[in-house]
Amino acid sequence: MKLESYASGQWFAGEGGETILNAITGDPVCTVSSKGLNYKAMLHHGRKVGSPALRKLTFHDRALRLKALAQYLMERKENYYEISRATGATRSDSWIDIEGGIMTLFAYSSKGRKELPNQTFLVDGAPEMLSKNGTFVGQHICTPLQGVAVHINAFNFPCWGMLEKISVTLLAGVPSIVKPASQTAFLAEAVFRDIIASEIFPEGSLQLICGSTGDLLSHLDSQDSVTFTGSASTGRMLRQLPAIQNNSVRFTMEADSLNFSLLGPDATPDQPEFELFVKEVVREMTTKAGQKCTAIRRAFAPHALMQPLIDAISRRLAKVVLGDPAVEGVTMGALASLAQRDEVRARVQELRSDGAELVFGNPDDFEVKGAEIVTGAFLGPILLHTPNPRVHRSAHCIEAFGPVATLMPYDSTEDAIELVKMGEGSLVGSIFTYDNYFARQLVLGTAAFHGRILIVNRDCAKESTGHGSPLPALVHGGPGRAGGGEEMGGIRGVMHYLQRTALQGSPETLSLISQRWIVGSKRHDEVHPFRKYLEELDLGDCVVSPPKLVTLDDIEHFAHFTGDMFYAHMDEDAAKANPFFGGRVAHGYYILSLAAGLFVDPAPGPVLANTGIDNLRFITPVYPGDSLKVILTCKQKNPREIEGYGEVRWDTVVTNQDDKVVAQYDVLTMVQKKHSSGVTKQSLTHEQAGSHA
Repeated sequence: MKLESYASGQWFAGEGGETILNAITGDPVCTVSSKGLNYKAMLHHGRKVGSPALRKLTFHDRALRLKALAQYLMERKENYYEISRATGATRSDSWIDIEGGIMTLFAYSSKGRKELPNQTFLVDGAPEMLSKNGTFVGQHICTPLQGVAVHINAFNFPCWGMLEKISVTLLAGVPSIVKPASQTAFLAEAVFRDIIASEIFPEGSLQLICGSTGDLLSHLDSQDSVTFTGSASTGRMLRQLPAIQNNSVRFTMEADSLNFSLLGPDATPDQPEFELFVKEVVREMTTKAGQKCTAIRRAFAPHALMQPLIDAISRRLAKVVLGDPAVEGVTMGALASLAQRDEVRARVQELRSDGAELVFGNPDDFEVKGAEIVTGAFLGPILLHTPNPRVHRSAHCIEAFGPVATLMPYDSTEDAIELVKMGEGSLVGSIFTYDNYFARQLVLGTAAFHGRILIVNRDCAKESTGHGSPLPALVHGGPGRAGGGEEMGGIRGVMHYLQRTALQGSPETLSLISQRWIVGSKRHDEVHPFRKYLEELDLGDCVVSPPKLVTLDDIEHFAHFTGDMFYAHMDEDAAKANPFFGGRVAHGYYILSLAAGLFVDPAPGPVLANTGIDNLRFITPVYPGDSLKVILTCKQKNPREIEGYGEVRWDTVVTNQDDKVVAQYDVLTMVQKKHSSGVTKQSLTHEQAGSHA
């Protein structure tokens, strides 16, 4: 089989090609070549076809398509599992890669609808008042970059690596060119073919390169971006390319990472944390045959626990069955290629040459079940021990990207922190302890060197996702040696592909541009806005209430009715002694209730529910005898794409008889749409969803 690239709307077979072998059997799987591909045309296609089509869609449109795509791929997952066997992965290894990637699509679909507006852009933060009289204001907005995101992925997770990156860029409204590592590109290509066949996203949203990137990166401009996962040396070379440097191309790198895991001094062999640590080290050594950028490479423990730990880990490693994943009982598969096996062996030899002792396994002597050692890329788990990690420093700078970990002792909390930092930056670290004070010291001492830190104890272990599991809601990346980049992290990842722009102008102008009402813009109070359906509401529609007197009887009634007898409301002498009040004051929540009574139109209507209050501040105390009024203004509308209602945000300002602001906040309500088609995107097939905005 010859793998094909998908470029400028067509499948393309390159000339010649590299032969890729089955990691288990050594048989040819496919050939890979991109020779003859027009890379400049691919970028042009993404910018001129994919980008405009994606940017026409709102965040909610894109999120719904991510969900449809996830469902489409999930229905076809068994085919991917079958193909994945040739990468050397077990079923559980492939689950992380295949279903883990698909679940990332689901996660970003959910986050896009919950946390982003149903708009094509994002308003970032509150308005900034730039002038004395409020006629000149500032507002930040974020809009999608109008270039292409180039994703250069590693061989170890051909599905997850691709899907986690495109989920973010597609939600942001930016088209992607995906370049999988050649060794496992046959799995990435199979998934990508189904993505294109689904027609869920517009043409030009996604393109694929199977083979070399050629001169692609030399044609990048300031609107493009690159994410790279691979070796630090390759990443540094790409980052220094003239087009990337000269055009300030956004470059995110995930590179070599000597991740740590550390056992606390309290976690003796009779404590649950000791066994949890042993299990995690073994799991990270053997899952994907240790070919994980997040795998534990350095394992630290107190001197006194080192030998018991070596014994416990060795006993568990002895139960690992290496071989063909298709054979019953096999728990660890092969490395991705013979070249990768040779690379790991070479790195192990370097570590041993610098003082590391081999305490379990042998790079040249191990058993394989159901396959041939000669043709398959097999390597048994290898546990090393470096007794003096401050003198023999190779374990802090050499990564054997396979089933290899090095145990190292520490003397004190301060020593542990310094040893961890010698890794010079990693994707993830983990601490196994039931001593929260010790955990706090380790976290604060090492957090600056890591993208993520997991703290495991008996209370959270059962539900913990583990040391090596990047999650869509959390950032994936790390400083220093790990590349200095960030991916995912919920909406933080989407922000990497948006340009933040500061706008300056009049409140009226910026309100129209941002579609968020700003103080100083016009208000309209002809019709009570609670009588209007979502489509009929305009920004600036408002209620200006009559004043209402606050009496001491009101305050006391509220106190007795709610049970809030705080002294500032009930004890005149104590309230006078309070430096903020100087006398009895009304409850803040009484003010909110009073304001609601002033602005609510009680009859049934389009307003369906109050869903919350944001940014509440009590500013000026309210005393008996004060008179309060409220102005409620339609501030922002956020229609739901497939429901018959949308969210409306109301600017709410309560003032007293001297026009001093007493309280201000945003009220959130759900408001009914007047017109609803009855056909929702949820009811569409995957193919139909692709043709509906």
